[in-house]
Amino acid sequence: MAVRIIAVLGAGQMGAGIAQVAATSGYEVVLRDIEDRFVQGGLSRIEGRLQRAVEKGSLDANAATTIRGRIQGTLDLAAAANADLVIEAVPEEPDLKKSLFRELDGLASPSTLFATNTSSIGIGELAAATRRADRFVGMHFFNPVPVMKLVEVVRGKETSDETVQVALEVCARLGKIAVEVRDFPGFVSNRVLMPMINEAVLALQEGVATKEVVDTVMKLGANHPMGPLELADFIGLDTCVNILEVLRKGFGSEKYAPAPLLRRMVAEGKLGKKTGHGFYEYA
Repeated sequence: MAVRIIAVLGAGQMGAGIAQVAATSGYEVVLRDIEDRFVQGGLSRIEGRLQRAVEKGSLDANAATTIRGRIQGTLDLAAAANADLVIEAVPEEPDLKKSLFRELDGLASPSTLFATNTSSIGIGELAAATRRADRFVGMHFFNPVPVMKLVEVVRGKETSDETVQVALEVCARLGKIAVEVRDFPGFVSNRVLMPMINEAVLALQEGVATKEVVDTVMKLGANHPMGPLELADFIGLDTCVNILEVLRKGFGSEKYAPAPLLRRMVAEGKLGKKTGHGFYEYA
């Protein structure tokens, strides 16, 4: 199956990044969200990144104009339904994603492939909201999408070989390195990463060390480019809690229960870099 048009559902940080790399790779892109302010915010992010690339000399101004011209912002889900491949990138809430896919399934052509950028929710669970489980796949991009090379391509139990192959081919055209994983809670990345972040929060909560020390130990002792608390701020503390809850439910184990401090910070609206306040302060 040839993919010419990619629709991205959700114009936030991840959705805008996916739309940008798709347009940069020559795809026509529909970027859809539920409010115009979200769509315009996503387009502004893309334009800002393209402009910075032009200023640095890494992108020609005419090329930047061409890339931006390939992206159509819309509030109309039906416009997204006309795409060959739809990539969902809305918040990490199962009911929200299922509702969106259920509605989209009634609008899209039977041949349209559905992909979800979920970082932890089961592909089979989301695919069950549609009548195309064989044409449903996980494409878990990493933030920031224009920079990070990895994509976890997640095969559900009913995902066809053809669907996986199309996802892998799209990733290759986007300049990404795709790895195929099976449909387990958290896949590989968050199954390993989130317990580490949660344990770092517990160490801070228990007074084992300051946040700076916790992060320094992992940066210098484990050669991580970013400490776990700083990384949690970058991901979003609310997203960390959501993923941990998916792991907790999926594996039926309390070892994935979010740290009380993490829960409290989310309840207080201290979500990390996106709100300007998490474990660290941001301008």
